[in-house]
Amino acid sequence: MVKYRRIAAVEGGSSLVDDRSWEEFLIPYEQAVEELKVKFRGIRKELKKRNEYSPIEFVTGRIKKISSILEKANKLGIPLDRLEEVEDITGIRIMCQFVQDIDRVAELVRQRSGKDMTLVYEKDYIKNEKPSGYRSHHIIIKYPVHTAQGEKEILAEIQIRTLAMNFWATIEHSLNYKYEGNIPEDIRERLRTTAEAAYLLDTEMSEIRDEIRDAQQMFEYKSNIVSRILQGIQNLYQRGFVVEATEFQNEFRQMRARGDVSELRQLSRTIRAKIQEVRTRE
Repeated sequence: MVKYRRIAAVEGGSSLVDDRSWEEFLIPYEQAVEELKVKFRGIRKELKKRNEYSPIEFVTGRIKKISSILEKANKLGIPLDRLEEVEDITGIRIMCQFVQDIDRVAELVRQRSGKDMTLVYEKDYIKNEKPSGYRSHHIIIKYPVHTAQGEKEILAEIQIRTLAMNFWATIEHSLNYKYEGNIPEDIRERLRTTAEAAYLLDTEMSEIRDEIRDAQQMFEYKSNIVSRILQGIQNLYQRGFVVEATEFQNEFRQMRARGDVSELRQLSRTIRAKIQEVRTRE
């Protein structure tokens, strides 16, 4: 178990933390990251299975590094014996395709408040971007974690942003790390310019989002039909109906070359009917 025996409380380096078990301290935060990722990925999966559009493209999560926790606590004047007041030790990032999706995801979080999490407050850095050009929608929640030591309610931060916003934020974070928060002014100016370019990209994509979504949904619909056809053919092979399975496979190859969705849909229905017929014989 990792223990930090002498960690200065950055102010003057006078305050020390003795024998603090960071692994033990971070257990509920690590658990919260995993649980929240599962919850939001589950929403995306459910919507996809129902052939509905998901505003969630993908979800990531992280635990703040110990050095960053201490720096944040020092910046906010939080004593080391109250580190649980740092709001973003647990961080969840939800990426969206379009700016409009961000509001939908934020509403999904609001709807869960009072159920499996509690909304504390929101920070909208999209309508009110930071001077650096940073854009994202942040939601601070309280989340109950059930550990071996009992229930513990912790603070967590959910960041909702587009893929373009996330790309920009990742670059800015790396530069902040390199220059220890003192990015040269010429690079800051270029970052602000690229932030506007990224937002312009998001705006342009939003203008044609209906066409993009229609194309994506058609692709997923066709993929699902193909998957059902292949599963059905495999099912017939496994049941010993090799001749029928081979005929369907040859027919499928011809149809797939033509790419006609209505033909593929009809073939899927025919194979399903054949499997039902086979089952009644067994």
